[in-house]
Amino acid sequence: MSKSDQIYPLAFRPFILYTETSMLLTPAAMRAFLVVCVLGMALLAAFFLRKRQLTLLEYIGWGLVIVLLPLLGPFLVILRRPGKDTH
Repeated sequence: MSKSDQIYPLAFRPFILYTETSMLLTPAAMRAFLVVCVLGMALLAAFFLRKRQLTLLEYIGWGLVIVLLPLLGPFLVILRRPGKDTH
């Protein structure tokens, strides 16, 4: 029985992503995943806005919300549903 088996019960194994020698997911990879997720959410919100009937100022305003509030902005735009649906 290994030392880690004695310390941690079977249901709680924090060393799944971390071994004694190195982490499997580096900080640079975590940052890259975060950037890809933020850009993906912004892109989805922008495509959602494209289907709404808005004035130019409304497009600019909601676009700024998407960009300036990276994690919360896309959710706010989709939940608020600005303008009228074009379909």
